[in-house]
Amino acid sequence: MATMTIAPDYGYVFLAATSTFIVNVLHMLNTGTYRKAAKIAYPAAYAPDSRTDAEAHKFNCAQRAHANFIENQVSTLGALFIAGLTYPRVAAGMGLGWSVCRWLYMKGYSEGADGGKGRYRGIGYILFQLGLFGMAGWTGVATVLGW
Repeated sequence: MATMTIAPDYGYVFLAATSTFIVNVLHMLNTGTYRKAAKIAYPAAYAPDSRTDAEAHKFNCAQRAHANFIENQVSTLGALFIAGLTYPRVAAGMGLGWSVCRWLYMKGYSEGADGGKGRYRGIGYILFQLGLFGMAGWTGVATVLGW
């Protein structure tokens, strides 16, 4: 039976994971701010299509940015934890980079301008996410082959 030893540097992976939790809270605060400005009552997830004002549009953009974050956070965290077993510092750096890009994505998308193109400020998150997926996969291959 194969065994793995977790490096002391794995603590950096925990810190990077924690950064994603902080970004999630920032998303919640951001969306709440736009909800209040648009006067969208709970439990409505989005402003209705009948609302064409800027505040409703910005709320919808903030809400969509948060939903996109949640859609990607789980798989990114899984990849971060797996990749961190073999490459703790690199994985942690990529996880932190992912969090920063997701914050930039949120800020840009929430402005609601130009068809949501503000989100492209944080589009680099895709590179960090794919890098973590690749490192996680490589960690699995290396473990199975005993490298």
